[in-house]
Amino acid sequence: MAEENESSGGGKKKLIIFIVLGLVLIGASVGGTLFALGFFDEAKTEQTEEGDSEGEENSEEAEEGEEGDEMEAAEPTPSAIYLPLKPAIIVNFEARGRQRYLQAEVTLMMRTDQALSAAELHMPMIRNALVMLFSGQIYEELQTPEGKELVRQLALEEVQTMMDREIGEPGVEQVLFTNFVMQ
Repeated sequence: MAEENESSGGGKKKLIIFIVLGLVLIGASVGGTLFALGFFDEAKTEQTEEGDSEGEENSEEAEEGEEGDEMEAAEPTPSAIYLPLKPAIIVNFEARGRQRYLQAEVTLMMRTDQALSAAELHMPMIRNALVMLFSGQIYEELQTPEGKELVRQLALEEVQTMMDREIGEPGVEQVLFTNFVMQ
């Protein structure tokens, strides 16, 4: 009977040790993560600010004010506006005696409402230019990443030239392929 009490007591001790060890490891993990994320940096800066004299605080506030003025002076870039060309552009090719197809879903990226309304107004002309551009490409070259990037750059130049002619500015910042299927 005495042996049973000693073995169960030893088992309880091991269980308690494992639980404490687990809690210590979890605490160390959380602390390390917070330290790596810089959570404790703010606490240090608050402690040092409390210990500073008022003259030093005023100079720090003046420096922060100057940084804020610089941020206000730099105008934020307007957010991007995306205009998907629906339906997808489909063109066909003759490659090594076989009929081949390209289906490209294209999205235009711009930053002004004026460019958006102009692109919507001239959508038939933009789609026509892209169909003519894509169908004039060589099928084998479009299968490479370089060929796809080249046709994307050509499409951007084509759309920007057209928009410049219509509204007096390029308007479109990027031509993006959201889907590019060749068969």
